[in-house]
Amino acid sequence: MKIKFLLIGTSLSFLPQLVYAQCVATQDCETLGYTETSCNGGKGVKCPFGNKWACLASKEDVCREEGFIESCTGAGQSGSGKSCGGFYAECSCASTYQYSCTGTGYAGGAGSACGGKYTQCACASGYEWKNGSCQKKEILTGADGNVYKCNGKVVGVKVQGINFYVSMKDLGKMSWSSANNSCQNYSFCGNLKGTLPTVEQQLMMYNNKSSLEILLTSNGGKEFSKDTWYWTSTINGNNNNHTAVEMNGGGYDWGHSEKTNFYARPVLTSW
Repeated sequence: MKIKFLLIGTSLSFLPQLVYAQCVATQDCETLGYTETSCNGGKGVKCPFGNKWACLASKEDVCREEGFIESCTGAGQSGSGKSCGGFYAECSCASTYQYSCTGTGYAGGAGSACGGKYTQCACASGYEWKNGSCQKKEILTGADGNVYKCNGKVVGVKVQGINFYVSMKDLGKMSWSSANNSCQNYSFCGNLKGTLPTVEQQLMMYNNKSSLEILLTSNGGKEFSKDTWYWTSTINGNNNNHTAVEMNGGGYDWGHSEKTNFYARPVLTSW
């Protein structure tokens, strides 16, 4: 009995020691989520260990978290779809806001914008707002680029490099005196009279014949005659003969008699 007792005692001495952990709650407010010094309207929970608060989310905050961030109170705006706390996920614009106001002739939007569009546009110089767009102002009378107008009707054309306007049609086939008088009495607009072109001017007309004829026919005018000699105002001082230009080949001859019948087309050299 004595020996058995000793063995039992010895075996108990080899058992490992047991260590017990104790759970202790932290008293650090910020670690526990109490991070605010105060809450709007006192809506929150105060940390039991200090003066920090954990605030409750407002309805507005919840709505914003869900993407309802647009107030839609701007000019022409209204909310699109459901609202949350008075805010919307997106806004829509009134149908009158339809113009982007960009491109040739535009100076920008007029008034307030909605979604980058306007109810009307501001037009650049020389343009006017008409029928929902900036349109080039119509010049009723006067020089308008490569055309000259009289009461809104094109009465003469020119191209780059020419400093005079060519009438819309020939005056017919006639002697030099008749051609000169007819051109000087030709009215482009009211008292604005034409002249018989010089040989230099008629040669310019020949060199730009294709471009001039496109402008002429597109504005209601007539091409140059196929019977190609045209009178000019240039006179050969030695023998008092008159100069004409051949509009098919570009040649000219200063030895024509005054009584020869050629075509005449007046030009407008000042306005």
